[in-house]
Amino acid sequence: MKIPCLSFLLGCVAVAAVAAAEYPLGPDSQPQPGVPKGTVLKFTLDHSKIFPGTVHTYWVYVPAEYTPDRPACVYVGQDGIGFNAPTVFDNLIFKKEMPVTVGVFITPGVVPAADTNTALARYNRSYEYDGLGDNYSQFLLQEVLPLVEQLTLPDGRAVHLSHSGNDRAIGGASSGAICAFTAAWERPDAFTRVFSAIGTYVDLRGGSRYPTLIRKYEPKPLRVFLQDGTNDNNKYGGDWWMANQTMERALTFAGYEVNHVWGEDTHSGRHGTAIFPDAMRWLWKDWPQPVKGSPTKNDTLAAILIPGENWSVAGEGYQSAAGPAAYLPGDVFFNDSVRGKIYRKATDGTLTEFVTESKPANGETFAPDGRLYATSSGTAQVLAYEINGTSTVFAEGIAGNDIVAAHNANLYVTEPPTGTNTGPSNIWLIRTTGEKVLVDQGIKYASGVTLSPDQSLLYVSDARSHWVYSFTIRRDGTLADKQRYCWLHEPDTEDDAGAGGMRTDRDGRLYVATRLGIQVCDQAGRVQCILPVPNGRVTNLVFGGENFDTLFATCGDKVYMRKLKATGANGWDRPNKPAPPKL
Repeated sequence: MKIPCLSFLLGCVAVAAVAAAEYPLGPDSQPQPGVPKGTVLKFTLDHSKIFPGTVHTYWVYVPAEYTPDRPACVYVGQDGIGFNAPTVFDNLIFKKEMPVTVGVFITPGVVPAADTNTALARYNRSYEYDGLGDNYSQFLLQEVLPLVEQLTLPDGRAVHLSHSGNDRAIGGASSGAICAFTAAWERPDAFTRVFSAIGTYVDLRGGSRYPTLIRKYEPKPLRVFLQDGTNDNNKYGGDWWMANQTMERALTFAGYEVNHVWGEDTHSGRHGTAIFPDAMRWLWKDWPQPVKGSPTKNDTLAAILIPGENWSVAGEGYQSAAGPAAYLPGDVFFNDSVRGKIYRKATDGTLTEFVTESKPANGETFAPDGRLYATSSGTAQVLAYEINGTSTVFAEGIAGNDIVAAHNANLYVTEPPTGTNTGPSNIWLIRTTGEKVLVDQGIKYASGVTLSPDQSLLYVSDARSHWVYSFTIRRDGTLADKQRYCWLHEPDTEDDAGAGGMRTDRDGRLYVATRLGIQVCDQAGRVQCILPVPNGRVTNLVFGGENFDTLFATCGDKVYMRKLKATGANGWDRPNKPAPPKL
């Protein structure tokens, strides 16, 4: 459903001069006879740990219909009370056009000056609102909303809030709008409904990246309402009007529930305030049914994801789940790098200890001889494990991080500058005889390593940049044609993508474990989609399962698994040539 735009001004009269007349308030934005008014209370938060030193003012609106026996829905508004929200909520809740909803309206933080006669306060609005990342969502979830739930109203009612994202909306205008979207984007489990007026999706602090990320990410369960006008800002950070249209097209492309109203207003809240009641009706339509989207138009996501198939836990309770490897008949082996144990996840679902003694390992790979090879940065060794779990030292003097075996049994090992290696990153070739050959130096922090499915290319991830390097492999196993090849996305809160382990599928796609999740590149080095995992950063991954069509990802204390349409390319298997990428 599209809410029709309000009528455009005809003639040559300046828009700014008549904007207020164009966007009059409807009855739902004004007090109505017989409609009970909710309670609005004002508070101060001056002890934030996430934004230290700041002072925030916030208001809590509780509707007259609220009863403590059932947790209320939630709306969080930025920049304090806007859009005549308490009055709109009174009217819509009374008419049962939105659920019983507690409103929380908060101002951006200010760090007061020690002496206002000689110094300015530090205004946190742009820092809190315009930047990407999860700081603000954590501020709401860990500091603000818990305070609201401690309240007792003057009439004795306790305030209970729903913790389901499906029962929570968030909104704002300008920088407050991108702030609201970011909170929902980072925590769709906590906020699924977003109201955005004259949103600042421009490059003040990286917001212009959103349309690209929306197109690449596996869609999140969000419903988004956008408003903007043709006379919005056009200044050093970008063109607000064009940016909002680009957001709408990206959300539509990605299959989100999105609605919009465009008008002719300037960078003001007049139009947003006028359409706020209709926006709330649309955001809460069909509640409590969950928000649902449409299939994404991202070809790579459509090619690799199975509809309805999500991540599940393959193992948990580890101190640091690390390098996974898989071998026939598709069993997956992964290690706890802190405890020094290696575990085996069989295709029938059973999980057992493969290595019981403590032998710290980082990366792992199977080779054509059927042995599991593992790097150990602590002992500067490469260990070879028989299928019964016994081990021998295959090579020494390499404080390796990750390892991959080729079909010809050559091993490639990354050795970053850590532990016993105090110099630059090294890439080692280890031949079947155990001979070590230094084949590259100089990558900042060489982390993951893998082969293209035709085994003509070696990929090495740099954990301290946003690059994956590509090398061609010579006949003798040495490397040539080094290029910073695959460009990765990095989170706004970090200086690098944190790229770790990698694998390819038989169609030539490269799967890279990063801080943002699993970034999937084509053979031409372009990130085509991003698969987030339930608990954040991924450190390593492998294809396993009976048909090598299940992706396993190590994430801190857990290992996740997910079945895909794609089939993994195993280094020990016979090389295959995929189709060329579309250029």
